[in-house]
Amino acid sequence: MGQIPPLHAFYPVVSSEFELVRASGYTLKACLYRPVGIGDVPGVVCVHGGAWVSGDRTAVSGFTDLIAQTGIAVLAVDTRLAPRFPFPASVMDVIYAVRWLKEHAAEYGVDVTRTGTLGVSSGGHLAVLATMRYDSPEYFIDSDDINRSVDAKTAFVATCSGVLDPLARYRMAQRRGDRDIMQCHDAFFRTVEVMDASSPPLMLARHEKAYLPPALFFQGALDPRLPADTAEKTADAWCRAGGKAQAVIYPDAGHSVGTWSRDALMDMLTRFHALASSPGTFMFG
Repeated sequence: MGQIPPLHAFYPVVSSEFELVRASGYTLKACLYRPVGIGDVPGVVCVHGGAWVSGDRTAVSGFTDLIAQTGIAVLAVDTRLAPRFPFPASVMDVIYAVRWLKEHAAEYGVDVTRTGTLGVSSGGHLAVLATMRYDSPEYFIDSDDINRSVDAKTAFVATCSGVLDPLARYRMAQRRGDRDIMQCHDAFFRTVEVMDASSPPLMLARHEKAYLPPALFFQGALDPRLPADTAEKTADAWCRAGGKAQAVIYPDAGHSVGTWSRDALMDMLTRFHALASSPGTFMFG
């Protein structure tokens, strides 16, 4: 692969928390992490994990702060959770968050042409699906707070331990008798047909319409909560469909990014920073 430029600096970070959405029956909060002393930076919406049924913006607080230190503005967001809010509610929330970030880009020193999404675990599924189908009318949330002309088209997408093929993971859980995973999938998707219909690599294999910006899919080789080929299968499908993508596999890493080695974490940060900084010229292997 091409040479990935090293990280040259780490910046102090300021954060601010606010209500992103207040609607009938639910409220979503967000936290914006901004590097200090640098402007016109890339911006990314970071989506937490929790198997679509738990977690919020605080679940990725240390991770997002670290990304912001590299010179990227990060909007960590809540999403609606199953079973109260099944699919596609949280996909809609991610698309709304991207539109919010683009609407307010100038206010926070974000380069609107370099905005993207980053998802962790189940948040990876949401980030990728929201990216691929950013312009789907069924995922659009109308709001007086965002100009309708602002879309959710992004310049890049990345995932860490992403549940990129929910149907494949559901089948894995069935074989293992892992009722916890199965129950989370059932709560969010309700049916295997919906899992199949919303699985990014399966959608691409069916040649469905999809927007495919440059993508990085990070996964640990020792991840017990994903089929081992998840990231590689998704990157391959992405490329076969005409996009540019790479799976990066860390031999000794598990599912939680917080348990990855320093070397793996620094490699991920370096690659992600390079992608976010120059998505159009990023050198894929």
